[in-house]
Amino acid sequence: MNAITLQDVNVFLSGSHVLQGVSFEVPSNKVTALLGRNGVGKTTTLRAIMGLIPSTGNIGLFDKSISGMPTYKIAQSGIGYVPEDRDIFSTLTVAENLSLAVRDADPNYDLVYSLFPELSQRGSQRAGTLSGGQQQMVAIARSLLNKNHIILIDEPTKGLAPKLVGEVAEALSKVASETTMLLVEQNLALVKSVAEHIVVMAQGKVIFQGEPSNLEDDAFVHSMLGVSGGLH
Repeated sequence: MNAITLQDVNVFLSGSHVLQGVSFEVPSNKVTALLGRNGVGKTTTLRAIMGLIPSTGNIGLFDKSISGMPTYKIAQSGIGYVPEDRDIFSTLTVAENLSLAVRDADPNYDLVYSLFPELSQRGSQRAGTLSGGQQQMVAIARSLLNKNHIILIDEPTKGLAPKLVGEVAEALSKVASETTMLLVEQNLALVKSVAEHIVVMAQGKVIFQGEPSNLEDDAFVHSMLGVSGGLH
């Protein structure tokens, strides 16, 4: 069964046709990587799923349409969202950032702290004083506190130093074993390590979906993503 299904999704922003009939599936209990060059509509796709921007077409969560629903209802339906720039509250503590994200009556702190033990140790520390990698872990942890069917994660390693990229990659590998994930990520090494399904976009359209083994083919990577296979 597919956790998320997009059918002929279109988005117009400021007069531009940003998403042009986007259709793809996110299989349950797998990590799907949404790939493509900058500006092809990957972030817009995640925002459309969350109802943060208007769209046409249909977006389904399992067998239920969530198109046109307000964002808070979509979140309550079981979709977690980790935005591109993390959006943590820098002046609040780690514990306060997590508590603000709680939606369920029985939040899964045990899971969060088993995946990210460092966060329990830094509960009283202001989030703005954490490293970039630690802040990303807070952002991901917020989405895991509630019983979500799927988590959308946008560019989790963007702007991070190589050492921190490794930390976040390890965290994502742990999260991947716990929940369905739709991941937007430019780091191909990370994608190869966690993805079980890939969707490639170009100019607002889906041009490929299939097995991540295709990323081992330099010609495929160059034609689809415009980079060499060795570029991370």
